[in-house]
Amino acid sequence: MITLTKDGALWVVSLNRPEKANSLTAAMLEELCEIVEGAGAARVLVLTGEGKVFSAGADLDEARAGLATSPLWERLSGAVAAFEGLSIAALNGTLAGGAMGMALACDIRLAVPAAKFFYPVMKLGFLPQPSDPARMRALIGPARAKLVLMGGQKILAEEALAYGLIDRIVAPDALLEQARDIAADVLAAKPEIISGIKRMI
Repeated sequence: MITLTKDGALWVVSLNRPEKANSLTAAMLEELCEIVEGAGAARVLVLTGEGKVFSAGADLDEARAGLATSPLWERLSGAVAAFEGLSIAALNGTLAGGAMGMALACDIRLAVPAAKFFYPVMKLGFLPQPSDPARMRALIGPARAKLVLMGGQKILAEEALAYGLIDRIVAPDALLEQARDIAADVLAAKPEIISGIKRMI
């Protein structure tokens, strides 16, 4: 349910459970963590999904069994944030719930025009994963972070772009091509230049 494609130092990690809106199980989260933590040979990491939804968040059955508050979510977003190369979320559709953590931790977020963004923890009675509110606040400011996390609002792609939640809106058939175009200079650079610029930013 996770597909990893390696093209030299460009790794594309795809959520591949479209029949369930790419909702994440504990096994999928564990596999994602292991891939990202083991991505030392990659210079660019692209996270995307199959179908028309990036991820609906936690698998409902597993969420009821405790996955909604699992430390695996924080482990995954922490691994993405710690990745020394360039991380790109190529969001092929709607992003919901805990799945937002890995996208918030990426360096760049691209999204298709039909994407929606929401994180209904207040409604569901859970706290968000520890790092997510701070990363969201850094991108869109405290009031808008409260709009999403406390007000439960669904943010459309154009609004998300205006907020700074995403960086570019891209046609679905050009999404991965755009990610590869952004990755080109990084893939051609020396590792110390990549990590050096990232630290300076």
